Amino acid sequence: MNAMYTCRKGAKDAKSIFYISSILNTLRPCGRFFYLFIMVILLSLGTVAAQAAATQDLQRFFNKVQRYSARFDQVTLDEALNPIQESSGNLWIERPGKFRWNYTVPYEQHIVGDGKQVWVYDVELKQAAVRRMQGALGATPAILLSGKGALDGVFAIKDLGRQGKLDWVQLTPKKSDGGFEIIRIGFEKGGIRTLEMVDGFGQTTRVTLRDARENIRISADKFSFQPPAGVDVIQE
Repeated sequence: MNAMYTCRKGAKDAKSIFYISSILNTLRPCGRFFYLFIMVILLSLGTVAAQAAATQDLQRFFNKVQRYSARFDQVTLDEALNPIQESSGNLWIERPGKFRWNYTVPYEQHIVGDGKQVWVYDVELKQAAVRRMQGALGATPAILLSGKGALDGVFAIKDLGRQGKLDWVQLTPKKSDGGFEIIRIGFEKGGIRTLEMVDGFGQTTRVTLRDARENIRISADKFSFQPPAGVDVIQE
């Protein structure tokens, strides 16, 4: 098995998250969360009924936000809510179908979608995997990446009300072929602040966003990738 398909020592193996394609298998555990976030963010929302505050925030975000950037801190928690892995980095998103997710800690990894292909580049391993974006989608939350369909066609949406400073909404996949069983999104003053996902093993992935910017201009080169010289390219 190629080294890129193997988790680093000390990191727990995780089940493929919500992709039915093999692209997720190229990701180390801390990189896998990125996909569900991207799938949710990139959707051009169809019909979500406006209910309580968090549901309205969800609707506003998907209707009004076309470009987005933020810094993130990510932690994976075990069943007892003990942290087992932490990471951080930066992300940029542009609907439809373009994104860049750069992990800088604990190791450098770049995940880039240019609207046609998805690249996963591990700097230390000097390896990059690429797959057609269309071929990477299936009947899972990954379908949101195409920008087609309605969010409530894929998830059962429930407003959880306010907890502390955040207004929460819960998304439960209507099909069980994904890797996450529950997704919770916390909004602060109308913007996404926290995302939590619980997988079938009881582990929770929590991502906190900061320095978020909506509908700002993003350079086109953020969403392009050219493998550096000497990098082993794996064509999916």
